[in-house]
This record gives sequence, C-alpha cells and structure tokens, in this order.
Amino acid sequence: MSTSAKSTPPVPLFNWLDHRATGVLCHPTSFPSAQGIGVFDDGAGRFLDFLHDAGFKYWQVCPLGPTGYGDSPYQCFSSFAGNPYLIDPTAFVSAGLLPSAALDGLRLLDAQTVDFGALYQRKLPLLFSAHTAWRNQGKPPLAYGDFSRFQTENAHWLPGYTLFSALKDHYQGRPWWEWPADTRSLASAQKSVVAPQVADRAEAYAFIQYFFFGQWQALRTRAAQLGISIIGDTPIFTALDSADVWASPHLFQLDKKTLRPTAVAGVPPDYFSADGQLWGNPLYAWAAHAADGYRWWLDRLRASFALCDVVRIDHFRGFDAYWAIPASAPTARTGSWQPGPGIDFFEKVLRAMPGVKLIAEDLGDLSPSVVSLREATGLPGMAILQFAFGGDAKNLYLPHNQRANSVVYPGTHDNDTTLGWYATTDEKARDHVRRYFRVSGQDVGWDFVRSAYASVANLAVIPLQDLLSLGSSARINTPGKSQGNWTWRYRAEQLRALHEGSASYLRELAALYGRDAGAIVTPVG
Repeated sequence: MSTSAKSTPPVPLFNWLDHRATGVLCHPTSFPSAQGIGVFDDGAGRFLDFLHDAGFKYWQVCPLGPTGYGDSPYQCFSSFAGNPYLIDPTAFVSAGLLPSAALDGLRLLDAQTVDFGALYQRKLPLLFSAHTAWRNQGKPPLAYGDFSRFQTENAHWLPGYTLFSALKDHYQGRPWWEWPADTRSLASAQKSVVAPQVADRAEAYAFIQYFFFGQWQALRTRAAQLGISIIGDTPIFTALDSADVWASPHLFQLDKKTLRPTAVAGVPPDYFSADGQLWGNPLYAWAAHAADGYRWWLDRLRASFALCDVVRIDHFRGFDAYWAIPASAPTARTGSWQPGPGIDFFEKVLRAMPGVKLIAEDLGDLSPSVVSLREATGLPGMAILQFAFGGDAKNLYLPHNQRANSVVYPGTHDNDTTLGWYATTDEKARDHVRRYFRVSGQDVGWDFVRSAYASVANLAVIPLQDLLSLGSSARINTPGKSQGNWTWRYRAEQLRALHEGSASYLRELAALYGRDAGAIVTPVG
C-alpha cells in the first residue's frame, strides 16, 4: 500500500516581515516649522530623535509627490517627483540665492495648520526666484552634488515632468487635454515650437527637484543612522492631470482621438456608500504594461525605493481585479470587475528588484481571489483596530484574529484619531471596546496603543495623533471630503512633552512585547 507525499505549499514571493517592531505614521507636512508647513529641517530631525529614543524602528509617510487641486498626496502631478512645499528654503539663503528677508512672508503663516493656497502664492515664487539667482550667478556648485548628474540619473522621468510642469504654467494651470494639440503628449510637445519658450521654466522645475531630493536624502541618511527605516506609500492609480498620463497615454485606458478616459477607477456600492466611490482616476491598459514587462511600474517602484526602505501599495486588490466605471457614469454604481495583472506583476517585480519590501493595503471586503493573491505574494497586509469593534468575535481586525504577517494600526490617515473615533462611534462599539480590553474607556487612545504593541502582528504603526492623545480636530484626512484635508500640524512643544513624558514608557512597551530590537521571528512559509 502506497501513500502519497504531502504537497508542499508554494513559497511566497516576498517574505521580509520576519521581525517584531513598531513605527509612527506622520506625514512631513505635519512637522512644526516657521514656514507654514512641515519641511526637511531641524523639526524633522527632532521627530527622528523622538522615534529613536522611544524605541521606534519605522517612520511611515504618505506619498511625497507634488500635490494639486485638493492638496491630496494621493492625487499628484507625478508619481516620480517630490513635493516642492516640503523643501526647506533656508538652504537658498545659505547658498546666497535668497536674502533672509525673502522668507518673512512664510514666517507669518499659521503655525498650526497648512494653508496650501498661501503656500502657492508665497513659497513657489521663492523657489523660482532662487533658480533665477543661481542662473544669473553663473550656475555655481550646489550643496547636494552635481546638478547635471542629478538630471542624468533621473532622465527616465525628469524631462517629462519638468516640461509638463512648465507647459502647465504656460497654459495658466489648465489640464493637459485642454492644451493645443501639439502639446497634448510628451512626444509631440518636445517637437513643438513652445518647448524652447518654456525651457528656462522647465530647468527651474528640475532645480527645485534637485533640492527636494537632496534634502530628503539627508533626512533619510539621518534616519538610517538612528536605526529607523522609512515606509513610503505608492497609490495604485495616478491622477489624470499628471505627467504620468501625459507622457505615456498608451499605458492608460484612453480614447485614442480625444485622449479622455474610456473608463475610470472607483469602488462599487457597499455598506458605507450606496453609490460606491467614484475616484475618477484613469485605469491602466494592463496589456500594454505586460507587453514591455511592466517597465513603467518597475521604474515607479525603483523611484519609490530610492526614497524609502519599505513601500506600501495602496488598493492592493486592484492588482487582482479593479472596478471599471464608464467615464460617463454619474456614480460608481455602474461598473464591472475587470481582471488585474495578478501574480505575474509581482513575479516581474521580484525578478527586477530582489529583496524589496512591500506592504499590501488590503482593507475592506476582500474576495477569495484577492486573499489568494496576497498569500501567494507573501506580502504583509493591514489590520485597523477601529474597524474591529461593534460586531462579533469573528471580526478579522480583532486582536485575537490578527495575523503575524501584517501591520496593525489603531487607525490610518483615512481614519479619525482614536479619541475622535471613540467619541463619535455608537455605544455598541464603545461597550465592545470596554469589555474586550477590560477598561473604563477613560484612556482609550493608549488602550489602543497598548493593544497594537501586544498584537501578534509583527509590525505595529501608531499615528502620531494617538500618541499625542488628540481628538477629531487633529484628523488629517476625511475620504470623500474634497477640501480642508491634509492641514493638521503638531506644535513643537507637543512633541517635546511626549518625548520627555512617554519615550521611556514606549521603549518599555516595546521590550515587554518583543519589539525593542526588531526581534527575529519565524518567517511566513
């Protein structure tokens, strides 16, 4: 009598989250500064010092790209460029490109919120003035290495982004599909009579990017010296009015004549929204991406890893299947599920970039095929504690149901703060919290922090607002709200009080739950 050998489960493609650690979620726009927005200056350095002293090993940020209407980092003008608002302009003063008095207008801006409109009026002109001064001085050497070398190293995206941005200014900010026909794509615009007219402006945009990347890399080097890895964020979709779509229209589902989307992205109706969510992003022509081995996506991920150590991919389920909504549809009700690239995409990523560290944003109601794709990739998913309460014991986000190969958060940038959530959720959920944790609810923010630390999830990431015990006024983003997001900033004295009062306690928590030294655990598979 023979017995068949037990089949060995396939080894996941990615298998990197083999240690327990903690991190803090805080977008750099929230740093304190005297410039109306967080920048890459000493305030950022003090934040890193707090992370180190409190035992954190990771700092998570939202996308770092240049934002447009609505100021969302998830709707950027480029998937490759950096946000000019984050540049510390005192570097221009130090280089003799601006007088110190030029920054006075920024110093008058609100210290507790971000006024993007005021920044557009006051900060961007300073950056262009610095470029003009540099050019008039004969283009002397700059602080972050050779400018020409920077241009060469980023030649796969920089010329397209800078020409796009210069043309957008030339055409008074209008979207690219409203420009003259000979400028509606990178290929035609480079041959147009307008390109030489905007060449200086395009160089200015490259100059600005040089400073963004130079300052960010200095900050990242300091983080690495303190033993802190940075988790970045890559949205699955791009903005329609972006250099990405303008430069490579064949990679998106666009009408060949009008260059307008034939279908757009969103999610179908669910418990939270009877009409679903109509995001409006153009959808990928995945066959075109597959035909060249996903070259654009590989370039995009390489750019992300040039900035960060780990990259979270937003809306992971879209790689399995995405909700395609006819471009003319008024809501997301009218749509259909279409197949994404699946495991083939991730195999190509692994082959091109062995050892990269990705996180799958897998929140929401997932189909079995999405779960299978996540398991096949081996990517850690996410768990949100605020989503865990108010139902029964089977909720997958409850601590006793969480998985080791995952990242647990009290909430993310899309959630209210924990104190705000607890104050506004229904009594059933509040009662569930109190009974589950056996607490009074008087210190629920820290109850969630402790739960995240105690979780079996290998990585626990805490929003800074929860460590500061702040309510709904500190919420940074409300999905579906088109204006007023991304404005929250903390004050320097708030971080100083947290550092002095809680850093040692947080380090003790990390030791108590085996997160103090990135303790190695048995990897998945």
